[in-house]
This record gives sequence, structure tokens and C-alpha cells, in this order.
Amino acid sequence: MSKLHFERHGSGPALILIHGWGLNGAVWQPVTELLAEHFSVYLVDLPGFGHSPAIEPLSLDGMVQAITAQVPERAIWLGWSLGGLVAKYAAIHQPQQVTGLITVASSAHFIAKSEWPGIQGKVLDGFASGLQQDFKKTLQQFLAIQAMGSDQAKQDIKQLRELLASRPLPQLSALEQGLGLLQSQDLRGELAQISMPWLQLYGRSDALVPKAAMQQHAELHPAATQYLFASSSHAPFISEKQLFAEKVLGFARSIVV
Repeated sequence: MSKLHFERHGSGPALILIHGWGLNGAVWQPVTELLAEHFSVYLVDLPGFGHSPAIEPLSLDGMVQAITAQVPERAIWLGWSLGGLVAKYAAIHQPQQVTGLITVASSAHFIAKSEWPGIQGKVLDGFASGLQQDFKKTLQQFLAIQAMGSDQAKQDIKQLRELLASRPLPQLSALEQGLGLLQSQDLRGELAQISMPWLQLYGRSDALVPKAAMQQHAELHPAATQYLFASSSHAPFISEKQLFAEKVLGFARSIVV
């Protein structure tokens, strides 16, 4: 298996940061310095995103295997959006690797169903069609949705675009398969298997993982800690980076101390 692109910052216990669909590891730059004061922070480009080579087919298991091959055996895993699915899968299927779990604006099942808040299926279908026609334009539209509703949406979108542009654009096959994972994966029935401490972070104005999903996740895993960022949408580490770092560090230090 080809090696993924990683950056490591700081020293101390390992903290693995896993980006979401369409982006790359550079998206964590706003909070990397804050987190690296206390942890060895590993920024990964998922397969087919940023500098990392693609793997075929792209799957949650394949991504977890690729990451675990290159990071310390016991680490705190932090995943945003699609990256949260990857981190949850690792916590369920490779629990010996994961000392703590942090998910950011991520759901066990992203698609809205009866009694389950989520993304309307037609929205992701629209992105899938858009990828075929103009995938760069579709990516820009997705970035705009991620910031929509935050207290500083224009600045957030600008920063997300700059961070995306700082590394090679994702490969089309990785975008298509990653979108397929968001449409198809359902980990709700396995959440009870997560045994390590778990912090779930949400944005109040998130259109992709609505705040209403907090209650459903609390019922599926009552032991998890939850926090809602009042001024954020889908990317609280961009909108409220200082508070985001404080929440992550407070939780992470409680595990390793």
C-alpha cells in the first residue's frame, strides 16, 4: 500500500487529525499550532486527497488501515465530517489503536431519514452530478455550504478556499467514492461498541449535520460528551478556533493525564 502524506507538529501524546470530504490536511492549520503545544499532531491527507495517492476502492476500512500503518499505536483520533466516519470506524474495529475519539460535525449516518436529521439525499445527488460536469465548481459550492450560517461565513469560505488551494486538488475518483461513503455508510448500529472516551462537537448552524442530530447520537451513545459551538456551522475549527482548541485540549488531556 502506498504511504499517505502526513505532517507532524509538536511533541507529546499522539493526536491524529482527519479532514473531511473535498479538503486535505491543510484545513487544520488554524488550530495546529494551538494543539501542537501539548500533543504530537499528525495531519493526514486521506487517500486521493492533497498529496496522498489514491487507493482503490476507497473504503472506511482501507483508510483506517492506511492511517494505522503510519501513526503511533495508541493515539487520540479526531475526525471532521467524513473524517469522523473514519475515526468512528477505527474506534469500533481497531479499538487498540484509539485511546480517545473526537468527532467534529460528523454523523453516524449523514443522510436524513424518518426521525433522523441529516442531509437530504437530493443534495448529495446534486453534488454527484456536479462532479461529472465541473468538479472544481462543485467543490467551491460545497465549501460555501460548510460555512453557511456561521457568524463570519464570508471569511470562513475564503479561508477554506485558501487551505484547499494550498495542496493539490483531490482526485475525481476519490471525490466520487468519498461522496458514496457519505451517502451509504451507516454506523448507528455499531456505536454502542465504542468503548473509549468520546467527545462529539457540533455547530449550531450546520446544514450538513444539523444540531437536532445531537439528541439521536446521545441516545445511541449516552456516555459520549457533547458540545455545540454557538457561532459555527460545519467548520468550528475555522469559525471559533480558540474555543475549539480549548475543548479538544481539555478532553484530550483528561485522557492522557
